[in-house]
Amino acid sequence: MSWTNDIRVVVGLDFGTTYSGFTYCHVSNKNLRTHDIWPGDMSELKANTVLLYDDELKKVEQWGKPALSKRPNRRRAENKPVKLFKLHLGNLQEHLKPKLSVDYKKAITDYLREIGKLIKGTVTKSWPGIDFLENVLLVLTVPAEYSDKSKATLRECAFDANLIGSKFSEKLQFTTEPEAAAAYCMETILKEHDLDISGTKFMIVDCGGGTVDLTTRQVEGKQLGEITERAGDYCGSTFIDNEFIEYLRRELGNNAIELLEKNHYGQMQYMIQKFCSDAKLPFTDDPKFNYTLDLDEVSPALAQYVTGDVRESLEEAAWLIKLDYETMKSMFDPVIDRIIGLIRAQLENAREKCSAMFLVGGFSESKYLQKRIKKEFQKDVDRISVPSNPIAAISRGAAIYGVSFNDNAENSNNTDEIRCIISSRVLKFTYGIKTISLWREDDPEEKRILDGHIYRFTPVAKRGTTLSVNEEVTIDQLTPFYPSQMDGTFEVYYTREYDGNFCDEPGMELLGTLEIDLPDPHLGCNRFVTFGLKFGGMEITATAKNDLNGQNFQISFDIETEN
Repeated sequence: MSWTNDIRVVVGLDFGTTYSGFTYCHVSNKNLRTHDIWPGDMSELKANTVLLYDDELKKVEQWGKPALSKRPNRRRAENKPVKLFKLHLGNLQEHLKPKLSVDYKKAITDYLREIGKLIKGTVTKSWPGIDFLENVLLVLTVPAEYSDKSKATLRECAFDANLIGSKFSEKLQFTTEPEAAAAYCMETILKEHDLDISGTKFMIVDCGGGTVDLTTRQVEGKQLGEITERAGDYCGSTFIDNEFIEYLRRELGNNAIELLEKNHYGQMQYMIQKFCSDAKLPFTDDPKFNYTLDLDEVSPALAQYVTGDVRESLEEAAWLIKLDYETMKSMFDPVIDRIIGLIRAQLENAREKCSAMFLVGGFSESKYLQKRIKKEFQKDVDRISVPSNPIAAISRGAAIYGVSFNDNAENSNNTDEIRCIISSRVLKFTYGIKTISLWREDDPEEKRILDGHIYRFTPVAKRGTTLSVNEEVTIDQLTPFYPSQMDGTFEVYYTREYDGNFCDEPGMELLGTLEIDLPDPHLGCNRFVTFGLKFGGMEITATAKNDLNGQNFQISFDIETEN
């Protein structure tokens, strides 16, 4: 881990679906600073994850809040901000992914480049002489449900955005959003609540714009052990915006909304912004809640697309739409019901009672969401609370993770001894290798090969298993297939299933290969090899040891890069 000797500054970057932010600190004093001045001199803890391109859709003209459409101007051509592009990274159903005017990878790269310029300027201004690519450890957060492919895409975009000097730079580390939030809570909130930290079990519910991520952790000394599999789903606050649009489709007609989106995208986005700021954020469980949306003000072009009885009705109402308590509740509840389902499943999987539940992320500031969760789980969890500035919890936790990772790496000459703040994880996949054995009568006939043999998937580590960081799982007594064999290849596969039989089953993915030498062919098949998988921070290492002569082979698979 010699590369950690160069690290002087740690930056935790929370690249979110709707908002993004970063926290930074020097490793010498670990004083966390969350950036709070954004383009347009906006004093906030996060900036909007939004881009505004030129007419050719090549150059970024503005980003953050200034990129959002302002109040509609009847005499001016409308700009079209690009937003929600992060949703294209996950396994969201295609019809739920937003339509973009540019490729989503380009949008992600361009946004990371813009926020990266701000990060670099902030860091070098704070500590002159810092070389960003050499002296900065960047910790980028990802949702718990992200696939390895999604992480690989993020790494590629970060490289193209000049945030790292090489595509596989170790100076870019990943941690999941719920892990970052857990690190933040352990460092701050647990102490604020005067809990007996040692052995404390607590759940983090990270409610963001696109995803909601959960993890249940136990404090083990100065580290965090994971006691349930991380969970996540697409049920963040932007899906309430989707419910609002669906409501408008029902009230105004699908054709009217389609034409508005096609011809006046900026006005439609402005209408959504007004809904978010004036209705979604203030909404509580008060049955007297009422919000009036002035369609002529927020979207003057809409009137030309509304026809028939709907138009007559709206003209009589002076183009005002009233959103009462029940209407707003109908938009919130489908989304919150999914969040409650995630929490319930986590509590059941944890088996033992959680001492506390902490709601973090921008959506956690919703009073209605807080009320529903507390009402549902107040008998199951002793404390349910929202920390101060929950919107900054992820970036601050990512910085804490980076500092702990760097500290322990710097103080150890042995990778096996490195201990970051995360002490254990629950595997979200089943990992195994491709092996060959005799075909049996109950095996599929079409899979029979090579004189009555068959390729199988042999599990090494199964989904749901709790492993310490850098713990190795092995299988032994593996032998060459041919007596004269001089080399061999281990093909490593993974699947979301808890088990598997064959490597060509649906959902099986090749992680990578490990090639080994097999000397002493005079011994025939009587040459035993032990194969192992070691699960590090965000890296898997495959090992093979020749039990006869002690020869070792090893290769690391970056979980973010698949191969």
